[in-house]
Amino acid sequence: MVGRLPDADFWEGRRVLLTGHTGFKGAWLALWLKRLGAVVSAVALPPPAGPSLAKAAAVDEACSGIMLDIRDAAALARAVRGSRPSVVFHLAAQALVRQSLADPLQTFETNVNGTLNLLEGLRNTEGIDAAVFITSDKVYLNDGRGQPYREDDALGGKDPYSASKAACEIAVKSYAECFFPAGRPAIATARAGNVIGGGDFAIDRIVPDCVRAAAGNRPILLRHPRAVRPWQHVLDCLCGYLLFAETLVSAPAGLPRALNFGPGGKHAVTVEALATAMRDALGSSSRITHAAQSDDRESSLLLLNSDLARRSLGWQDRLPADLAIAWTAAWYRQWSKGKDMRAPTLAQIEAYGALREHAE
Repeated sequence: MVGRLPDADFWEGRRVLLTGHTGFKGAWLALWLKRLGAVVSAVALPPPAGPSLAKAAAVDEACSGIMLDIRDAAALARAVRGSRPSVVFHLAAQALVRQSLADPLQTFETNVNGTLNLLEGLRNTEGIDAAVFITSDKVYLNDGRGQPYREDDALGGKDPYSASKAACEIAVKSYAECFFPAGRPAIATARAGNVIGGGDFAIDRIVPDCVRAAAGNRPILLRHPRAVRPWQHVLDCLCGYLLFAETLVSAPAGLPRALNFGPGGKHAVTVEALATAMRDALGSSSRITHAAQSDDRESSLLLLNSDLARRSLGWQDRLPADLAIAWTAAWYRQWSKGKDMRAPTLAQIEAYGALREHAE
């Protein structure tokens, strides 16, 4: 079965508000929405110093962007009202586990209070049809049993990042039930994580670490080499978000309001295997080394069961791990040559639509 792709007829001319467009996933989503014909308004912090997809691919040309902190409730409310969106995607967040350990208060304020501020903005704005709030695969209470997590498994989180995202799940559900009982806007959460793809330059992420090591001919330092994650290409993940929003608007009856988006279990690989494959694809000779690590807050095994998204949306992940790594490395090889990355990024979005999904 060939999985669904986003419907350009649905998105053509549709007003969309996107938070976090200067981040990795948000920048890809802004470009994809623009390609689909959506009218995109966006709010985010300015991109960080140094390289970013937002700058490399001129994402600001794909949307009408406002630089603001989502912790500023009044400014965010004005942005929601001013954009008059039909669909909202909330991606803005403090998304790094180790940063959450260094500054837990800022993590909770951004992730939880920022989400509440957006929910309040939705509550006070008419005409919104649907909103998809992006959380994380780390919202689950990881009990170490080794089974992929389903949407009805218990929520938890032993680090501030994971806990803040689990709290967002609870907050979104409470607003949906208390303030939007008629289902307009239709509000839902999407749980995914460990995406790879060109344009990620964050600290403490394995692909950017490999890219930086290759550029500087330095070793690749792994903290948890044997940890297993549901790695997936960013376009597989974003395809799920887009289909979720479409279905929330066009056929919301009976649609689950929380969905996992992750690859099939056999496509999950260890951190070391991913680093090795990424190094080789970049043509690097960097050594892979293991750091002495006493911090056990990162789980050794984390997998998602995405059967519900497949049944409910007709979504399928199309890029197996080897192809996801190849596409990712190809993006960085072009970027390293100083190219304008707008066209190569859009070319990968175009090529994605021509793929058949891999067999499970």
